[in-house]
Amino acid sequence: MPNNTLQQHTKNVFHTYMLSHRKMFPVYIWMCCGVGIRALFEEKIWIHNPTNPLYMETQAQKSLIIEKVLRKPSSIQFEKMKLLVGLLVLQLCIAGFHIVSRVALDMGVSKIVYTVYRNIIAVMLLGPFAYFFEKEERPPLTFSLLVQLFLLALFGVTANQGFYLLGLYYTSPTFTSAMQNSVPAITFALASALRIEPINVLRKDGLAKVIGTILSVGGATIITLYKGPPLLNLSQQPLVGSSVESIFLYSTGVKNWTLGCIYLIGHCLSWSAWILLQASVVRKYPAKLSITTFTCLFGLLQFLVIAAFAETDGEHWKIHFGEELLTVLYAGVVATAVVYALQMWCIDKGGPIFVAVFQPVSTVLVAIMACLILGDQLYTGGIIGVILIIIGLYSVLWGRNEEKKFKDQGNEEILTRHLMNEKNARKESEVVSNIP
Repeated sequence: MPNNTLQQHTKNVFHTYMLSHRKMFPVYIWMCCGVGIRALFEEKIWIHNPTNPLYMETQAQKSLIIEKVLRKPSSIQFEKMKLLVGLLVLQLCIAGFHIVSRVALDMGVSKIVYTVYRNIIAVMLLGPFAYFFEKEERPPLTFSLLVQLFLLALFGVTANQGFYLLGLYYTSPTFTSAMQNSVPAITFALASALRIEPINVLRKDGLAKVIGTILSVGGATIITLYKGPPLLNLSQQPLVGSSVESIFLYSTGVKNWTLGCIYLIGHCLSWSAWILLQASVVRKYPAKLSITTFTCLFGLLQFLVIAAFAETDGEHWKIHFGEELLTVLYAGVVATAVVYALQMWCIDKGGPIFVAVFQPVSTVLVAIMACLILGDQLYTGGIIGVILIIIGLYSVLWGRNEEKKFKDQGNEEILTRHLMNEKNARKESEVVSNIP
């Protein structure tokens, strides 16, 4: 048949061609290999080319796997232990500041002089680091930004530190530290009132933040209005039937305690306002160390203006060597520079929520140190208020953590939906392009 004849003829021709060119096969193979290798080099698709994205992705995955393999459980435990030690040292430094400040006030150091020297030391320590480390990321200063930094100093330094020392003077370090635990709840309340942070009580995170705020405010109110009997040595409290002098002294002490708690509420309110204002300033001026330095500088200037009218006695500005000098140095070096640096490191390693969870530890440390060093007394009303404030703190922190998880989950769903839409659109375009 013609078809069989054609097939046989084709086979014969192919067989004859292969036999005549069999000596050239190695040359053809080497030519193909050379062309392929040249293409690999010229098109830069060789897997070991460092500029190839596929190579970089592969190397990144390989490095991640190696890191996971080499990172033994012991090293992970060591990192956790370092973070835990850092947080405990941070809370110990903060607790020590409460005790040291009370000792300075008991020695007769002026409240204004104490804050002025503290901020002078802080500016001298933080200024050089802010200048050299944030030289490239520090944007130029504008008039509106200077006004905002001035307001930051007004709330974060002048009002904050002023109310703090007044409240500490009339109450005790333990309850001063306890009142500071209400700052997250007060910040949430202010942010909600100013419509900065929305409230959704239908979700468990929103309800937890509202309940935590109520508990914290209630605890602060109990500390302010109800001192209660002391937990230790109850027989020493003045009773009805005591001398007129004892009753007068007890009444004066209660009034001073209430006044001190009011000052501490002002301290917490100014601290919360400083946090909210700082959040908006950081978005425009991301150099955080420079913001802290400018805040201390403007706060120093504001206190100097106040001192020009309220502290005119030159003797009050003399700091004697010994305990007075140590208290001022501790306030400027440890309570400002060291605490700021250590807190930034802890937040970087563990996150802000994890750091805030350890905040009540300083209250416990202050209570122990105040009883041992200062001989302070713990009162029933204060203990009840402290418990409510700490429960409220953890409720607010839990609500914020759940809200963050909810937002992250929503963002992940939006991103997944967006990628799926892009993939479907790409498939539809390929189908349309394949239609003749």
